[in-house]
Amino acid sequence: MNATLKAAAFTKDQSRVVLNTALNILGKWAASTEQSCNILRVSRSTISRAHQGKAVELDSDQLERASIVLNCHAALRLVFDNPENVYGFPQMENHNDFFNGRRPLEIMAQGDLMSLFETYKRIDALRGAGW
Repeated sequence: MNATLKAAAFTKDQSRVVLNTALNILGKWAASTEQSCNILRVSRSTISRAHQGKAVELDSDQLERASIVLNCHAALRLVFDNPENVYGFPQMENHNDFFNGRRPLEIMAQGDLMSLFETYKRIDALRGAGW
């Protein structure tokens, strides 16, 4: 028997909540609007609609990006006890091999999904998660 899993579709209101949650985290990371747009692959007008409480439609790629932001935040909360590191880490220069002196937020804001995911993997590894 071959079962195919299909992700449940999010309503426009659920998508707005997901987007606003990711934007709230990005805001606490001190991401600019441009960086947030690049990371989540959304337009400024979509962000504006979500902030106004209006429903928004997100595709699976955009939902995946928001999920990665939420997972980065969850990993940082497990690693660090203090809010300064939880919210400040993405802006800190990092000299590990992958980052090479760049800030995690800088890499995530390049806009491609792999940069976002690879950054998440490095953050998640801080809590001892093995990839």
